[in-house]
Amino acid sequence: MTSRQLVLLAAGGSAALLLGAFFFQMLGYAPCKLCLWQRWPHGAAIVIGLVLIATGWRALAWAGAAAAAATGGLGLYHAGVEQGWWQGPDTCTSGGALGGSAEDLLAQIMEAPLVRCDEIAWAFAGLSMASWNAILSFALMALWIAAARRG
Repeated sequence: MTSRQLVLLAAGGSAALLLGAFFFQMLGYAPCKLCLWQRWPHGAAIVIGLVLIATGWRALAWAGAAAAAATGGLGLYHAGVEQGWWQGPDTCTSGGALGGSAEDLLAQIMEAPLVRCDEIAWAFAGLSMASWNAILSFALMALWIAAARRG
């Protein structure tokens, strides 16, 4: 496979994962804060792929690998939050610190998102969407690295 084909496959994979996330959102699975964070590196990978194809700057493949690694890492972090292995952001998990005045508590409740990061909304083969994002993103990272090495 050529470097160009690997870049198209890697950027296309990010596009497919992003479209999949939007599809699930259309089905009623609202994204949590961590879900949204995982989307940004996919968008960056798509842009990096387009710029690389247009310009031929092979060094950009390393940036694509970094974007894929970032979303894979975020997916792994999110999966750990879902499994209760570690605490997630206070703004989207049930373990947030409660305290302060009644006004502070009310403000925290009123500003809390409706979708929690520590609940699995959908799973396939025992793995959540965050887990699948991590696995597939690390596979995309390998494609980006292969493209960079061939360039």
